[in-house]
Amino acid sequence: MLSNYAVVLRIPGAWTFSMAGFILRMPMSLVAISTILLIKGMYGNYTLAGAVSAVSVIGLCIGGPILARLVDAHGQRRVMGPAFAISAFAMTGLVIAAINHAPSAILFATAALSGASWGSPGALVRSRWALVVSSPRQLNTAYALEAALDEFVFIVGPILATVLGTAIHPAAGLVVSVVCLAIGGVAFLGQTTTEPPAIARVQGERRPTVLRNPVVIVLALTYIGAGAMFGANDVSVIAFTAEHGAPQLAGLLLAFYALGSFTAALIYGARTWRQPLWKLFAIGVVLLALGSSTFLLARSLMMLGVIMWITGLSISPTMTNVNTIVSKVVPPTQLTEGLTWMSTAMNLGTSAGSILGGRSIDAAGAHGGFLVVVVFAWVMVLLMVLGLPRLRRETTRARATPHLPA
Repeated sequence: MLSNYAVVLRIPGAWTFSMAGFILRMPMSLVAISTILLIKGMYGNYTLAGAVSAVSVIGLCIGGPILARLVDAHGQRRVMGPAFAISAFAMTGLVIAAINHAPSAILFATAALSGASWGSPGALVRSRWALVVSSPRQLNTAYALEAALDEFVFIVGPILATVLGTAIHPAAGLVVSVVCLAIGGVAFLGQTTTEPPAIARVQGERRPTVLRNPVVIVLALTYIGAGAMFGANDVSVIAFTAEHGAPQLAGLLLAFYALGSFTAALIYGARTWRQPLWKLFAIGVVLLALGSSTFLLARSLMMLGVIMWITGLSISPTMTNVNTIVSKVVPPTQLTEGLTWMSTAMNLGTSAGSILGGRSIDAAGAHGGFLVVVVFAWVMVLLMVLGLPRLRRETTRARATPHLPA
């Protein structure tokens, strides 16, 4: 079953840039929780802690697409080398400022700068895969592998952040994030043989944003719906465990969700799928919505854990299909930008879902939060259905004239 993974990992340079990218992505599951633990520990204020964490996400949403366009035009090392350094220094500044009880304006400034300069490491890794593989089948396997690594990060990250922040020091999680950013950044950008070539603009050439591509718009809108569902689910699970007298198990239940997705990613990438991408994507979105709707039926922690693991099985395959579709419909000169817009859309949705889910929980408890999850799950389906005709047409056309050899 793992032969497909063995094939892609034997590609020269593949496993080394993938593992370096894995280290580089560890902060994405550490920073938010670690920031909250640090600010709460130093200032005793959850409102300030949540606001500082949110500002970091806002910075990421603004800076990510800008850095991606620069990467496509000038190369990964030239753009992201300085950007990663700025992000690491800004994160270090946030730690120092918090420990010394600096004014809140400094906390917001350092958090925003750290997020805005981090970019999208996942998009950087996937851009390299698109360069080194020799067929669409290999690209699908490679993207499934990266989806599995993403989920592994989200399995261990929250647990690690909580242990570091509570057992060692509130700043420990951010310190580890800085170390991962530094080591992963140097290891990843130092591998020049697999770096996609920069394609500078010819004088007078216009290179419009990929958001003018209808397929990218459909996928981004669907991702906003999915992100909102995930964001509302996170706070709903926390409320659910608190209502059942075991708030300490919230991280474990969320890890079950990620574990289901991790399992599915490995299985999905190990197989060769004959169905067209648009159909696989549509099936995955519907299954995710159906599974999320069953959260309302959970009456115990064990039942919710089982439901979340089963529902999680539909996440990674869907995400893999989205990234594969982007690689087919976006010009190679703008691939990093296209992939980055997907993570940006997900982050935007997650922020909105967390806010709306929290308000519903205040009004109606965990059940109200899960209602928000269900609503966004079916909004995601609706957006997918509305865009499916165009998605089918464009992916079929891309299959006839692929960027990769068949």
